[in-house]
Amino acid sequence: MSEPDSFIAVIVPVKNEAPNIVPLIEEIVAALSPRFAFEIIYVDDGSDDQTPQTLAQAKASFPALRTYRHRVSCGQSHAIATGIKHATAPLIATLDGDGQNDPADIPALYDQWVKSDPAQRSKLMIAGWRAKRKDTCSKRLASRLANGIRAKALGDHTPDTGCGTKLFPRELFLELPRFDHMHRFLPALVLRAGGTVLSVPVNHRPRREGHSNYSNLARALVGLPDLLGVMWLMRRAKNPQIDTPGAEG
Repeated sequence: MSEPDSFIAVIVPVKNEAPNIVPLIEEIVAALSPRFAFEIIYVDDGSDDQTPQTLAQAKASFPALRTYRHRVSCGQSHAIATGIKHATAPLIATLDGDGQNDPADIPALYDQWVKSDPAQRSKLMIAGWRAKRKDTCSKRLASRLANGIRAKALGDHTPDTGCGTKLFPRELFLELPRFDHMHRFLPALVLRAGGTVLSVPVNHRPRREGHSNYSNLARALVGLPDLLGVMWLMRRAKNPQIDTPGAEG
């Protein structure tokens, strides 16, 4: 067997997703093994269903799985940040916990990352693009409208910033400003940090079980203040070019 390509941490934030946990973990393992060395980190954001028990039982069957739990729900962005903070891998892949993102896309995102200019990789995000979404018409319309407004306001040139499938260096994420709902603006924040974002079409699937924790109205109500805040951050960004005295000659 050849050596693994890379060490990747797959971060999956969940809240009340008990029926979807084991099937998604099985898919992650199938997609990444044996090509990659990997760890799977689930962060339970204060679930009140069987999610904690399901994760505890899953750890006995999946050695790569580690779990963390927020005692009180703090939101998806904080759950992602908790997972990345505790990751040991240099590369991060994120997936939503409802099973709509396909783990089989992660190797393709990694291949795009490897093909990039080595000088850019430390600040490169490969973002999934759900070109053929398997959602309701109202959800697709709301997403298209939100993406259009965001792209015009922030100039992030990303067709689907809300897609949970992303791959990026851990250190890049740790440089970004953190706030509630930041996961919806990761491409813009990467650009603000002087990075590059490449969007790649990915598979999107209907939800297996359960229901979404967010409504279109809830997203809209929090979206405008968040957008204004990110616009403020973007306009005040500075990326100094640093010289090391005495390094030449």
